[in-house]
Amino acid sequence: MELWKWDDATGDFWSRLAKALQQSNISVTWAEQLDIRLASVHTTGKLSWAAATRYIREFKMRIERIGGSRLDTDPEVWGLDQTTWELMWAGEAAMRKSIPALRQAGYQSISDLPSIQQSYREKALVVIPPAMRLCATSNGEQRVQVLIPVVQGLSQKQRQLMQQYFELVDWQGLKLPSAERRQRDSLKSFLNLKMFIKE
Repeated sequence: MELWKWDDATGDFWSRLAKALQQSNISVTWAEQLDIRLASVHTTGKLSWAAATRYIREFKMRIERIGGSRLDTDPEVWGLDQTTWELMWAGEAAMRKSIPALRQAGYQSISDLPSIQQSYREKALVVIPPAMRLCATSNGEQRVQVLIPVVQGLSQKQRQLMQQYFELVDWQGLKLPSAERRQRDSLKSFLNLKMFIKE
């Protein structure tokens, strides 16, 4: 960083931060310890509660950010029916209340829950409205249904709301590679090709 001028570090936040730290003579000594700690963390590769429902919550936050609300906004403006509209709020609240009971029963993530798989020859279990789809390449046809089991501490109403909320999750979209991942994979294959040509 010492060789860079301040104006050269405008590419991104991290370059600017590194240059600011260097100019302030602040040494980052915790980075190596952080790398060791992160390397020791065991990742299960399971789909978390938050990751599965993130897009629904972000969609709801976008509505709220521009002044929309559960009660004052017409759901048809967003391409949703009244049931789906109400479920965005009620389902999230039910999920927040239900997760502790599910974890207590041994369901640590969504991947631990039972599910039904529908073949492509049969009609889709649920079709998600276009506004609720995770990505443009998802057609919204859901052939996976995650089931919320009966567990102690989880009322029938909460269980039913959470089940309906999970039917809004674009399971197909979650399985499709994101544009960022495709870009990273193509860069990785390009670099591998470059190394192969050098040899």
